[in-house]
Amino acid sequence: MCFSTEASFAGGVIISTIGVFTVTKLHKRSQLVFGIIPLFFGIQQIAEGLLWWSLPNPDLLNLQKFSTYFFLTMAQVIWPAMIPFSVLAMEENPKRKKILRVLLVLGIALSLYYAICLMTFHVNPQIINYHIKYNTDFPGSLAKAAFVVYLVVTITPLFISSVRRTHLMGILVFLSCLLTAIFFTQYLTSVWCFFAALISVVVLWILRDSKRQSLVDRLLP
Repeated sequence: MCFSTEASFAGGVIISTIGVFTVTKLHKRSQLVFGIIPLFFGIQQIAEGLLWWSLPNPDLLNLQKFSTYFFLTMAQVIWPAMIPFSVLAMEENPKRKKILRVLLVLGIALSLYYAICLMTFHVNPQIINYHIKYNTDFPGSLAKAAFVVYLVVTITPLFISSVRRTHLMGILVFLSCLLTAIFFTQYLTSVWCFFAALISVVVLWILRDSKRQSLVDRLLP
C-alpha cells in the first residue's frame, strides 16, 4: 500500500483473507484464475509492506531487493497476462474468445518485455511524501507505448467479457487509473496497485452473482 508499513501489512492481510474466502466460493474450474485475483493483490500489498519496512534500514538490503522485484514482477510481469487469461478462461462466447485471445497474446508480449527490463535495467525504490516511487531506467522511448498496451490488456478484457458485472470492475479500475495518473503521477505503480487491490474485492461479488445465475439457469426449464 502507498502510505505506510502498517497500512500495507494490514491491507494485505485483510485483502488476502477476502481472497481466500473468494476462492472457496468458486463453482467452476474456469473461474480459478479470476477468483485468486484478490489473494494476488493481498500478497502484493504484503510484499510492499516488506519494502516499506526495509527501505530505511541498510542492513535489510537483501529484503529490500527481494520485495522490490517481487512487487514489480506481480504488477508488471504477471498481471498483464493474468487478467486477459482469467477472463478468457471464463468466456463462453466464441467471438469474444477470439478478441480475448488477441489481448492475451499482447499481454504475454508485454509481460516478456517487462521481465527483460527487470532483469536488464536498474530499479531504485524511494519513500517520498508517504508514497513509494519506483525509479527505473527502462527504455524511455518505449515507456508510453508499453503503458498504453498495459491499460488495454488489463482493462479492456473486463468490458469484452460476457460474465455479468465484470464491466463494473473495468469501470472502477479505469477510474482508479485516471485518478492516480492525475493526482499521484510520480507514484503511479504503487498507488494504482493499492486502488486495484481494493477494487479486487469486487471479484467476490462477481463470482457470487455468477453462482446465483447458474443456479437460476439450472432451475429454469
